[in-house]
Formats: sequence, structure tokens, C-alpha cells
Amino acid sequence: MLAATGPAQADRIRNPTAVFAGLDKITGRIISFEVAIDETVQFGALQLTPRVCWTRPPTEAPQTDAFVEVDEVTVKNEYRRIFTGWMYAASPGLHGVEHAIYDAWLTDCKGGTELVVDPKEPEAPPPAEDPRKPRTPPRDPNQPLSGQQPALPPPGGRIDVEPPRGVPVQPQRPSQRFFPTNPTPGRDPAAGGGA
Repeated sequence: MLAATGPAQADRIRNPTAVFAGLDKITGRIISFEVAIDETVQFGALQLTPRVCWTRPPTEAPQTDAFVEVDEVTVKNEYRRIFTGWMYAASPGLHGVEHAIYDAWLTDCKGGTELVVDPKEPEAPPPAEDPRKPRTPPRDPNQPLSGQQPALPPPGGRIDVEPPRGVPVQPQRPSQRFFPTNPTPGRDPAAGGGA
């Protein structure tokens, strides 16, 4: 008879606050700012909205991640979704947002006390192979499919690829604005000088 003495390996803690770091590439300043779950804040030209922020109990290996939506506000005041996905504090270089001027990444989650236990489902066994069916070798992705001509570059040999522009989204009014070039950290220029 075994008794469970602590949380299982897949248990996690739901946190009400995500902590981000932001880099202004022009000034070289890095600031840290906190964002409540489902709150939108603006860092430079980026609007960040964390939807969930998870950590592990202190008895387990640290793993901090958050599901975040990031919109870019362009010079023409257009809003485009440039990132929707998971950010991991352990690998900010792989799972952060890299913008032409501003970068943002997750550093921590805090304030959580609610332990969420994930049900453990047994893994399904791999499907049995039919010994009568011959195996086909994997297809080389660099070779065209049968009956197709390989794509040729246009005359002159140059292929121009337009960078992705993001998906247009409805503007959101941020609850706070963080501009790394402001003299006072956390100052919201739209609020008339108050923090």
C-alpha cells in the first residue's frame, strides 16, 4: 500500500500575475513589469495580454510558462496580432517576442496558491503493424511530388518574400503603459503624467 505524500509530477499552480521583462533596443534599457491575467498592458509598441500563467510546486523542478497574446500598434495606429502562444521563462530566447524595436519575454509568475491536479491518463500502446503491408520509404521533402515540376525562380534569379504582417485585431485599451524612454518608470503618457 502506497500513500501519496506530495503533489504528482504533472501538478501545477495557477498564478494571477505574470512578470515580463522588456527590452528597448534603441536605448538598451530593460524593464520588468507585472501584468494581471486577462489584463492588457502596453510596452512600447507591443500590447501584452497573458491568459494563464503556470508554475510548479516548490518540491518539483521549476517550470514557469504562460499563454500570451501580443499585438503590435503600428505607426498608422493599426493593431496586428503578432504572437499567440506559450512563453517559457526557462528559454526566453526561444519563446519571447522579438520586434524591430521592442522585445518582451516571460520571467516569472507570482501570487498563485491554487494547485491544479492534472488527471493522469495511461499511454495508449503503439498500433501494431500489419506484417503483410510493405513499408514505403519516407519521401524526400526537397524532391517534387510525382507529376509536378519544381518551382523555378523568376528571371534574374531573385525571389522576394514579403514578411508576415500579422493578423488585424480590434484595438484594446491598455490598463498601463510602459515606455522605456520615459524618465519615470511606469509613467503612462496617456494618463497625464501619473503612474
